[in-house]
Amino acid sequence: MPTGTHPPLLRGASQPLADQLAERYAQRIRERLLLPGARLPSVRECARQHGVSPHTVVAAYDQLQAAGLLEARRQRGFFVRESRPATSARSPRPAGAVPRQAPMDATALIRGMFEADAARSPGLGTLPADWLDPALLQSALRRLGDGDGLQVSYGDPSGDARLRDALSHRLADLGIHASPAQILTTNGATHALDLLIRTQLQPGDAVLVDDPGWAIMFARLTQAGMRLLPVPRGANGPDLDVLAALAAQHAPRAYLTVSVLHNPTGHSLNLAGAHKLLRLADELDFHIVEDDSYGFLAPEHLPRLAALDGLRRVTYVSGFSKVLTPAWRVGYLAAAPEKLTALTDIKLLDGLTSSPVLERAVALCMEQGRLRRHAQRLRERLAQGRQRVAALAARQGFAWAAPPDGLFGWLDVGVDSERLAQPLLDAGWLTAPGALFSATRAPGSLMRVNMATSQDPAFWRALRTAVDELRGRAAAA
Repeated sequence: MPTGTHPPLLRGASQPLADQLAERYAQRIRERLLLPGARLPSVRECARQHGVSPHTVVAAYDQLQAAGLLEARRQRGFFVRESRPATSARSPRPAGAVPRQAPMDATALIRGMFEADAARSPGLGTLPADWLDPALLQSALRRLGDGDGLQVSYGDPSGDARLRDALSHRLADLGIHASPAQILTTNGATHALDLLIRTQLQPGDAVLVDDPGWAIMFARLTQAGMRLLPVPRGANGPDLDVLAALAAQHAPRAYLTVSVLHNPTGHSLNLAGAHKLLRLADELDFHIVEDDSYGFLAPEHLPRLAALDGLRRVTYVSGFSKVLTPAWRVGYLAAAPEKLTALTDIKLLDGLTSSPVLERAVALCMEQGRLRRHAQRLRERLAQGRQRVAALAARQGFAWAAPPDGLFGWLDVGVDSERLAQPLLDAGWLTAPGALFSATRAPGSLMRVNMATSQDPAFWRALRTAVDELRGRAAAA
């Protein structure tokens, strides 16, 4: 019998089992529940999941390969093709609901997060809604409605002047001296990073990136024609010896990195590592883009590269979605004055300006220290959450690859975490396997765990069960 929550194939129907199985996967591909590069279950695993023979699975996979939807990679398995025909196959959806597919790339992970129940999403990339402060946002909007500087025109292309002034003070608290004229607001931190890619880099340029790192940035750089140079990132931060060797060999234009509360490891650079990295940037002539998206969840005393460098080689990027609300796409960058004209021009071409209403509302949240106090409460609650999650993980025999900090922990589950994703999703848990954060999509035993959404002991029991079942099947093979 099939296992998990997969709806059964219809035995005795006019459509052969292999055709039904092929159509089931073809439908998932068409609906983009399986995206290019996603790995399908092995023949034996797929046969077990659907209660059919391996011969049936082979026949189904053959059909998908013939249709141009699937490719076989030697000694790795079956994967959705990177480019698929515009038209695809054939028959109507088989009876029964299509089950959700575990995230196999960044887009699928984000899509799953939009649909997910935060209480059952240990792989979530943000704080759950009930940790945020809607009253803070409502108060800011009411003040705007009462006439506190409500902007009804396009606004300044550089961003709301009141927000840029507040940001200049915020950066000064971090040791980063940037006047309001050196700050450009954007539609979230991701938009800021995109503007930098488009103004500072050219197709074919080599770019250093953290590995593990942010999968969305890997995808953006690749789509823009950049060559990725992965720098291993572990419990002690980026491997600067590897970075130096890569930079000496490939002459990269830039290094995109997270210095504080790195996603996914939670690691922060120490002062010695930050100084060494900046020396390498000078010696080997590359620029640094410092993504501080989780900076509000970190102590202000942690070193920022932009503070040590004075915004000479470093461009600083951050935003507010992690502490205010993901629905308000307000981000910003701080850069050397000579970079601002090109960045502002591209922002204008993208969408004229960013939202002056939301930016003014964020400025109001920052005034009188209200956002600072909210962030402090979040840090205290996360510290308690990390203690609870660490105890739950230890109780089930799991260890961390790096000490958890901030929102994330980098957990070692001892088996291929990508192979755990689907059975855990079938049990109701959305996870973030380590391959999602690898520049080369290398499989491994690590997964990102959200400290705010993984405090249910039921998840840790489900994880322990899934790991033991996977090991048991491997031993019996």
